[in-house]
Amino acid sequence: MRRLTWWAATLAALALPAPLLAQDVTLTARGGGLSIEGALTGFDGEFYRVATRYGALTVDAAAVICDGPACPDLTAPLATIRLLGAAEPGNAILPRLLEAFAAAHGYRLDLTAAGDGFQARLDSAEGRPLAKLGFTPTPPEEALEALRSDAAELVLATEPAPGLTARVLALDALQPIVAPDNPLPRLSTRDLARALSGEVANWAELGGPDRPLVLHALPAADGLQAALAARLGRPVAATVTHPDLASLAEGVARDPYALAITGRSAQGTARALPLTDSCGFPLQPSPVAVKAGDYPLALPLYLLTPRRRLPLVARELLDFLSTPPAQQAIAAAGYIDRAPMRAALADGARLINAIRAVEDGSLPQLHRLAETMAGAERLSLSFRFDAEGALDPQGREALTDLARMIEIGQFRGQDIVLTGFSDGEDALARSERQAASVAAALAEAMTGPAPEETAIRSRGFGAALPMACDSTEAGRRLNRRVEVWLEPRVTGNPAP
Repeated sequence: MRRLTWWAATLAALALPAPLLAQDVTLTARGGGLSIEGALTGFDGEFYRVATRYGALTVDAAAVICDGPACPDLTAPLATIRLLGAAEPGNAILPRLLEAFAAAHGYRLDLTAAGDGFQARLDSAEGRPLAKLGFTPTPPEEALEALRSDAAELVLATEPAPGLTARVLALDALQPIVAPDNPLPRLSTRDLARALSGEVANWAELGGPDRPLVLHALPAADGLQAALAARLGRPVAATVTHPDLASLAEGVARDPYALAITGRSAQGTARALPLTDSCGFPLQPSPVAVKAGDYPLALPLYLLTPRRRLPLVARELLDFLSTPPAQQAIAAAGYIDRAPMRAALADGARLINAIRAVEDGSLPQLHRLAETMAGAERLSLSFRFDAEGALDPQGREALTDLARMIEIGQFRGQDIVLTGFSDGEDALARSERQAASVAAALAEAMTGPAPEETAIRSRGFGAALPMACDSTEAGRRLNRRVEVWLEPRVTGNPAP
């Protein structure tokens, strides 16, 4: 009632002229004294969403009486959840996600194809209808406009958007593909950018055979293509376009002159062309590298939501995204889930990078690094920081994830070693101090309760284990990081 009283005072104070809307519901306070008229745009069983001449209002159903042809049946509210966005990930991920969601909540799911997308209905275990859901592939700008105008509840996108809440649903990785018989063994990111920009006309300019280079791509309005153009700083200079990822991969596989960029999940029968940075460091889109942010062309897939109250089932679905069954459904769809992974630290490529980075005076540091890596594991949570030592937004999210994992005891019997690395722009001693300082600060931030069987320590190795070349800002950004290493808990390990 206090909410309705506040609205009454606000509306009376405004007294502004406004165009009338279709008046299909009237909400009247149960105690009388205030009525709100407008077009009902949503009802989740708890709250009405009404478009009025004063804007969109959310009203507690328990506090009002609804009158009008659009008033819902309060005994069986049926929420409507409209999903829009990128076609390929939407049709691959969302059906599996809904199946896992229904199974976890004991709901019944009826899912059918509809046009280029699908429709679904969720019922309770007793058969009571809960929600109608539909996914419609939609270009990015149209999808965002629908979300902002209350014409959609959720949008699957490759980029976050101002004014909307973005959750990372899944991960993919952009990678170049060529025909299976293309003999080029690898390609640097610098040469890839030149080729995509139209600066390369012949494969010979990239170290390949003397044949023309033909760029294949998706339509410019496609979400993946838009994300690629944003990273490149310009549209891809494609001469052949395809309507979807499947036909793109098929077209490239048949064209001996072709080069294209696709998602790791949509390579098809084309050959993935390995990438290196400008100094020759290999860049591999493995799940661990993508999750840890070590692969520079990682492509997050976001689920965008408006800053308004969503139907109850939609809120339950959003809460479900962080659970193991949801992550398993994402992986089953061919994408990279967000569940942290463990990997052995004794990785040949990483050790080669460390050896390449050896300079005068750094051999003792390399020796300490090799000793620390022996028998340890790496967790796919990383913290990137800028030249001043400040964490990026993803790093702050990873800090929360790590604290939660520690609190629930996922590392019992192991020590957590927050291991800092820097770029090689500064002198050896200074870079090691910076890396150690950031790692120590993160260790101090782990203030939540930890099991006695787990200790948290920090170390810094400066520029001893580079992920990329320091000659570019992108490479330096990859190199400035704190990794989470896990060591067996043994008597005599230093105290945190």
